[in-house]
Amino acid sequence: MPAARGRKGTAAALLLTPFFALFALATLAPIGYAVWLSLFQEHRSGLGFGPATTVFSGLDNFTSALADPAFRSGFGHVALYALVYVPLMLAGSMTAALLLDSTLARAKRFFQLTLFMPHVVPGIIAALVWVYLYTPQVSPVVQLLQSGGIPFDLGSESTAVPAMANIGIWEVLGYNMVIFYAALQAIPRELLEAARVDGASELRTALSIKIPLVRSSVGLVGLFTGVAVLQLFNEPLLLSSMGGGAISSRWTPNMYNFAAALQGNDYGRAAAGSLLLALFCAALSYIVTRFSKPWRSA
Repeated sequence: MPAARGRKGTAAALLLTPFFALFALATLAPIGYAVWLSLFQEHRSGLGFGPATTVFSGLDNFTSALADPAFRSGFGHVALYALVYVPLMLAGSMTAALLLDSTLARAKRFFQLTLFMPHVVPGIIAALVWVYLYTPQVSPVVQLLQSGGIPFDLGSESTAVPAMANIGIWEVLGYNMVIFYAALQAIPRELLEAARVDGASELRTALSIKIPLVRSSVGLVGLFTGVAVLQLFNEPLLLSSMGGGAISSRWTPNMYNFAAALQGNDYGRAAAGSLLLALFCAALSYIVTRFSKPWRSA
């Protein structure tokens, strides 16, 4: 028995070694490097034209990032985006999953593939599509809205935020729909058949049986969505490149860190901002999982 346990332990160690090696290289090493960068600043002598000198600054990068109104306001912008995006995304994904799970649905595989396709579209192709759809001079959608008396101005935050949320929903609705559909398929069929025998309609079955039984999946998707929203980057970067002024180059914390590193060459502050964002994501994850227990079934 001890020899057998030893062989099993050796085999497990060999199988897990590649994972831990990649985890250390792709996760732990970048985190450690970011921590190291966040503790230093570059100073130049004279009027700023002299050679740069790297000096230890302790927590100065963290305090300067937190004191910057642009960094703090980024969290407010993310919260505003989440108020629009998260409810619509969850409702849309659940509605699509319920429709596919309905006994009245036809061509389920076709619609599953059609809804999931946007998630696998390369980012550069998706960006080109949405630049076209949001450019007033060429977009038939914008021209149709304006001809109907519906204003569309990306220079207004009241338009830019929903436009941004629309891109995000288009990208992930099909992916989350697959998660909800898989959870719906796990519901015992005899339970649904009993509801139909009792005269329950599809709508009543969905509201009273299906949604309550998959609320653990809804909680998990909501948690992952919340963490993803805090890391918002691609959508506001696309809209900021189109101009308008409503979305600045530092509109979210991630964009702030990006601008600090690549535009201001302030890698210490960018690293500090990234670590602060990571801590905020970890705190949000803990709070949600601590009080909602999304992994527990009903």
